[in-house]
Amino acid sequence: MIGDFIPQEVFVMYEEITGQARQAVTELLERARLEPGDIFVVGCSSSEVGGHRIGSDSSPEVAQAILDGIYPILKEKGIYLAAQCCEHLNRAIVLEKEAARAYGLVPVNVVPQPKAGGSFATAAYKAFSHPVMVEHVKAAAGIDIGGTLIGMHLREVAVPTRLSIKQIGEANIICARTRPKFIGGQRAHYDESQM
Repeated sequence: MIGDFIPQEVFVMYEEITGQARQAVTELLERARLEPGDIFVVGCSSSEVGGHRIGSDSSPEVAQAILDGIYPILKEKGIYLAAQCCEHLNRAIVLEKEAARAYGLVPVNVVPQPKAGGSFATAAYKAFSHPVMVEHVKAAAGIDIGGTLIGMHLREVAVPTRLSIKQIGEANIICARTRPKFIGGQRAHYDESQM
């Protein structure tokens, strides 16, 4: 747990990051209308959160602070967290084995590390009950923390979603929810609740 053996000012910074992450996921979930069993993808540069260039200063402590803000909320709602790795692992995904099975995803063999996969993916891998790695998911919503490019892991019709919070630490965030495709042309009618 963050806070056991670190200076007070650093602990306060980590608590602030946890609070920002919690606020961002809570607001996005309110707008995205996810259901239990949906996948929520998070791409996170702990370097950017700490005010450094992406990939230059990976921080397990920052990653844990963010995970502490996001994961309990998703878990409570029965939503699967998909933690995106960095480009060194081709942006592979850490997922609970149960989710991979439910979605028919084939596991691959790699274990993320702070400098090869990223600190956030590493923290998620350690926190999950039965972590597996997969190459792709189609998430219903997600948060990109620090320009990690989560688009490849969202369903096809992604809708940018603005929140009241714009950053976690020093990293800009971009959020998205997804919606079903509109089909049928002029005469079609649509379900307003899915827009």
